[in-house]
Amino acid sequence: MIELKNISKTYRSKTSKVFALDDVSLNITSGEFVVIRGASGSGKTTLLLTLGAMLKPSRGYIHIDNENINDYNENQRNHFRATKIGFVFQMFHLLPYLTVLENVKIASLKKPKAETEAKKILTEFGLTERLSHKPFALSAGEKQRTAVARALINNPKIILADEPTGNLDPENAEEIMKSFSQFHKKGGTVIVVTHGSEADKYADRIISLKNGKII
Repeated sequence: MIELKNISKTYRSKTSKVFALDDVSLNITSGEFVVIRGASGSGKTTLLLTLGAMLKPSRGYIHIDNENINDYNENQRNHFRATKIGFVFQMFHLLPYLTVLENVKIASLKKPKAETEAKKILTEFGLTERLSHKPFALSAGEKQRTAVARALINNPKIILADEPTGNLDPENAEEIMKSFSQFHKKGGTVIVVTHGSEADKYADRIISLKNGKII
């Protein structure tokens, strides 16, 4: 399903060239739960954003569903992300002026059914009593469950999660991992980047990154 071949991402300063990713090759099969682990600066977030078509690599190619997403123009990349990818980030990225329900339904591509679908998934996440609350009134765990619900609203094939439990206590972290596991059991592909071990017991495979390379 996902094939990365000789991916490099470089950033240039006045005096040097920094490799955020350095000749990374990786295959991930459909329905796999993969943990990508590495310390800060290892390149794991750059790899995740590259997988999600948010960054273009400096070299190499990415095939997803037999399509080279490097060849996509900006509109195609946006459509790819909206229809196939669900993103979950450490900092939640909820819009502060919208309610829980509005934060989820705004991401829906099924506009006539957006509110119905959003309420359904938020109920599954135990947020029925929080639909009209804005993010400032939520706990960290409730914010992240809202963010996961938003990521799932379009029935994506792939969940990409960047340190999704970094701001959560162990109990809430476990709940988030269980939600990813349920998505995985239904056939979804999950890729979690982290420096911790919370996702290890759910993973089919654990990959380590160091200095932009798989080790």
